[in-house]
Amino acid sequence: MSKNTIEKPDRSELAQAIKQAAYLEGDFTLRSGRKSKYYLDKYRFETKPEILRALGKMFAEHTTDTTTLIAGAELGGVALAAATSLTANLPFVIVRNAKKGYGTSNLFEGEIAPGDSVLLVEDIATTGGQVLEAAKAITEHDAKVERIVAVIDRLEGARENIESAGFTFASLFTIRDLGVNA
Repeated sequence: MSKNTIEKPDRSELAQAIKQAAYLEGDFTLRSGRKSKYYLDKYRFETKPEILRALGKMFAEHTTDTTTLIAGAELGGVALAAATSLTANLPFVIVRNAKKGYGTSNLFEGEIAPGDSVLLVEDIATTGGQVLEAAKAITEHDAKVERIVAVIDRLEGARENIESAGFTFASLFTIRDLGVNA
């Protein structure tokens, strides 16, 4: 993928760049506890400026006229939320996995207010567990999750779990788009 891809990212080129950067084979345990013969290392693609820039543009296309805030769960969603924030010119918040036990003891870093309408970005969606925890924290703060969008859907139940919880889900790519045969 060209480092100068600034306009609308080429979807198939970006999919291949993500796979080249992040796809690993072996024996892995996923956050969900599931075992897998492959792993998509989000940090290997999120730390590449040309990929992160393109993802920020793609995520920003999922904002609406009513979106007031971008959110990402720590740690994988932070860079994605920041890139989307810069592209969409909207503020972002980081949703912590747990309240910190010092300082402000906040669950959110940044400002979230009741009534905010939030685009929640996610890195890799397997079962949707972490992003559902973040969505719950947002709604308990009386803000609305407009949509949850993941970079990659592993096609292992995330969509079903997220939608059955009452949220709208989309992914920029699936493992099939990356040419992964699981």
